[in-house]
Amino acid sequence: MGVKQIAAALCLAVAPLTSATAAPALPAFHGDPAQSSVSGLSSGAFMALQYQVAYSASVVGVGVVAGGPYYCAQGRLLGTLACMTGTPPATADLLAAARGFAARGEIDPLANLAKRRAYLFSGSQDHTVLPGIVNAAYDFLRGAGMPAAGIRLRQDIPAGHGQITPAYGNTCGITKPPFLNHCQADGKGYDQAGAILGQIYPGLLPPAATLSGRVVAFDQRPFGGKGDSLAEEGYVYVPRACQAGEPCRVHIALHGCQQSAGKVGDAYYAHAGYNAWADANRILVLYPQVNPSLANPQGCWDWFGFSGDDYAWKRGAQMRAIKAMADRLVSGG
Repeated sequence: MGVKQIAAALCLAVAPLTSATAAPALPAFHGDPAQSSVSGLSSGAFMALQYQVAYSASVVGVGVVAGGPYYCAQGRLLGTLACMTGTPPATADLLAAARGFAARGEIDPLANLAKRRAYLFSGSQDHTVLPGIVNAAYDFLRGAGMPAAGIRLRQDIPAGHGQITPAYGNTCGITKPPFLNHCQADGKGYDQAGAILGQIYPGLLPPAATLSGRVVAFDQRPFGGKGDSLAEEGYVYVPRACQAGEPCRVHIALHGCQQSAGKVGDAYYAHAGYNAWADANRILVLYPQVNPSLANPQGCWDWFGFSGDDYAWKRGAQMRAIKAMADRLVSGG
């Protein structure tokens, strides 16, 4: 096989699938864009904290499952190694960078984080993103002004690298697709989605036993641009109450590397556990999707700069796309 044939094969291997019929436009419902929240696994966790810090004026809380501090990789692919299994940059250096970005208006003021809430998790059998990295995320948030009472850190469950559910997915200590693991904690199946949402929004009603709403596919292309690696389709869980016109909040759930719908089907957006809680509490759950690309062969969210030097700022390609999707969902007046 010649060089051109090899290049063509590589492009085919990482190119997103093109659907014959485009998904419908992202619908709009009623709600307050200043009550949104975000969580994620792995690259989605790094991205979630990045999003929380950058948009702290309107994002009220974050869930970080196997992720690290803001700007950890400092715009370098090689920086990801230290931010997963090594020693991340000093907290003081990352805080100084973030304060500089805020002073220039690239991200919201860090002072907003004093009023925000966070859930942080590392499985004790996770060898992909080590517990020390999650500790660094805790140190960053504390250094940025988030009170200890607003942060829940859990690291005592023998989980591999994955989102934790009460009963769905791999056994607890495994690390493999679909990167959803069922684990026991406190004498029962651990409901991580409930722990995340309950930490961000205290006083939630119990999850719905039967879902009233539905998952809706939507066209992500109007929100994307060149080099951002966004898939053509994203998904959103719409509770019946939101469909009926009641005001709803938005929670953004960001999958990890190799965990998009193109890789694991509906595993994440249907089984990560958010939808039952959302159904009972009028929360729209946005599941944006990233596909593999030449610059992003693992289908990760951009926490290290493949989409541009501004990746960690509000104007970063993926950042502004997610924000536009979240705002659109509650723009119905």
